[in-house]
Amino acid sequence: MARRTARPRQRASAAVRTSPAVPAGCPCGLPAAYEACCGRYHAGTEAAPGAEALMRSRYSAFVRGDVGYLLRTWHPRTRPERLELDPGMRWTGLEILGTADGSAFHPTGTVEFRASYRGGTLHERSRFERVAGAWVYVDGEFPEGSA
Repeated sequence: MARRTARPRQRASAAVRTSPAVPAGCPCGLPAAYEACCGRYHAGTEAAPGAEALMRSRYSAFVRGDVGYLLRTWHPRTRPERLELDPGMRWTGLEILGTADGSAFHPTGTVEFRASYRGGTLHERSRFERVAGAWVYVDGEFPEGSA
């Protein structure tokens, strides 16, 4: 019986090797990877430096179902005792429409945004305050005609 030379293993098909399409940036819409963007705030390694950054990180927390972060970044005066997210909700995008104040030099700030979800959009003007140096969400209003 002749000895056969081992053939090199066949490579996996391209379909197996290719990863599914993953969004290039963070769920908040910025081009940075989640870990370098909102993920660092969710992990608690850094605090959001302003109202817009907190708004974006809270949107990402809704996308990822991070209830703990949402509650931690809610003003103690207006924070609910518990929060239950709809597991069927699929957030699909965030658009910042405008900001007022909310930088390191301000005690308060406002961010107006439109968040899209499968089946509709949410248009809100959110208010933020600094509590013990950290930005927190206070409440929001829905501008007329945005329902």
